[in-house]
This record gives sequence, C-alpha cells and structure tokens, in this order.
Amino acid sequence: MYQHKDLLGLRGVSAEEITDILDVADTMKEILRSGNKKTPHLQGKSIVTLFYENSTRTRMSFELASKYMSAASANIAAGASSVKKGETLMDTGRTLDRMGTDIIIIRHPVSGAPHMLAKCVRSAVINAGDGMNEHPTQALLDMLTMRQRFGSLKGLRVAVIGDVMHSRVARSNIIGLCTMGASVTLCAPPTLMPVGIDKMGCTIAETTKKCVSGADVVMGLRIQRERQQAGLFPSVAEYCDNWEITPELMQKANSGAILMHPGPINRGVEVSSDAADSDRSVIDAQVTNGVAVRMALLYMLTRRELTPFKSEGGNEI
Repeated sequence: MYQHKDLLGLRGVSAEEITDILDVADTMKEILRSGNKKTPHLQGKSIVTLFYENSTRTRMSFELASKYMSAASANIAAGASSVKKGETLMDTGRTLDRMGTDIIIIRHPVSGAPHMLAKCVRSAVINAGDGMNEHPTQALLDMLTMRQRFGSLKGLRVAVIGDVMHSRVARSNIIGLCTMGASVTLCAPPTLMPVGIDKMGCTIAETTKKCVSGADVVMGLRIQRERQQAGLFPSVAEYCDNWEITPELMQKANSGAILMHPGPINRGVEVSSDAADSDRSVIDAQVTNGVAVRMALLYMLTRRELTPFKSEGGNEI
C-alpha cells in the first residue's frame, strides 16, 4: 500500500506501490461504470485544487473524483486568489492547512513548487504538474491504460514522439515505465530533445519510423507553444512532415499497438485526425482512467496514519 504522505513525483515510488495504485484504480473504474457514482469513501474529507496554470482535464478529473467520493471540495485559481495581492505559495498553503484541508492538489509553472509546499503543510500534497519536471498522475493513468490493454507493463515497448524538452508527462512516464520493466524510446526534433535525457534509462531514435518499429504503444506529446520560444522548429508544416503520428506511421508498430496522447491534441500537428479517431486510439480511455486514478490516489492518501507534523520552522501542527 502507498504509505507516503504526498505524491510529488514517481522518483522513489516502487513497482509494488505503483501496482497497488493501479489495482485500486481498477476498482474505482468499476464505480465509474456503475449507475451510482456517489460513494462514501471520502466522507468528511476536504480536497482543494490549487492551480497556478490553466487546465481542463486534470483539474476536472480531480474535482469529479473528489465529488464522486463525497468529499468537500474547492477549487482555487491563482488569478482569482490572494496570490494577486502578493501572497506567497507557502502562506497560501499554510492558510489552507489551518482550514483543515486534507489534500492539496497543486499545478504550478515552477519545477519543485509542490515539493516546497509539502514541507510546510500537514495536508497531503499531490503534484498535478510542476514546470517541466513531472506530472505523476498523468503517467499513472497512462500506465493503467496500457496495463488494461496488455495485462502487464513488464516488457512493453513504448515509443514517445513530440516535444520531449518541455514535457513533464514524458519524464514521469519514463520514470514509471522503467520502474515497471517497460522500455521507452524517444523521438523529437533535435531542438526539443533534452541533452542527457537518455541517462534516465530511455533510448533515443533518429526518426519516427525507427522509434515506432516494434512498439506496443505509440504516445504523442503536445507541442507546448506556451513554454517555448519561437524558432525551436522551422514551421508547423515541417513538424507535420517529420513527426506527425499518422495511420501510415502506426503501421510500423506492432499489429496490436495502441495510440496514446495526454491531451489536449493539436489535430493535424502531433497526431492526424485519422489516427486519433482510429481503432488503435485509446485517448478516450485515458480520460476515463484519469478520473479512476485520481479517485484511487485521493482514497489512498486519506488512509495514511496522521502523526504530529513539524513545519520547517519546527512548530508542531
């Protein structure tokens, strides 16, 4: 069983702990399929989503997960909070902590922000994406989707194509999949491939055809224009010519290979519409699994034993 206070990333999370999370998520998915989605799992618990960046899928799936399990939930958008008045992240966190919040879910543009927050609050902290560092819940829902299709993650060959440089999704997937015994191959424009990323345990392919050859899973990554300066690739048209995932490219993968994408998709850029809407695509299943994984994590993090907590200042809470 997952025993950590927080989920800040997948570094240091064991294969056994990942398996436990995915097992609980499978159970939660059965609840989603049922006619009655209201359960008492989080009755009496309070959940706050604290988002300093825009989000649709991640924020909504966390909010729905908490509501489905009867938690008291609230959403704070940084643009409409005291952050605009100059309040620091630490002070915001401490304020939420004193209000009796059980779990704070944070998305922040600065890498490491959730780790800083977790050190000064008793509340459990879930990283919903920090800068270009990690997005652990996305990787967990991706792994759940793969496991549901193939039965096991061990030995799977996963091809990841797109903006690796700015992708926290790619980093969390590399960590999680390698922990579970899968292999990961990356392909991106040279300007969007981080130097030394192969030291994380993945391999790098020069072309998309080499990347997907023999792959069981092909994952596209969004071109994150909001995180990059202009000029990292000549044009969208050239990107499409060299790195777009199409039905023809999918033919180079194994016959039973699936297509994934964390969303939102730029159709006709990272993935063609024909590929995104094909029988190989499990993008819709990823969305459903996102709610199930987040339900599982909220449940598991509220089951931990509470012990006296000392903030960085040494004060017991």
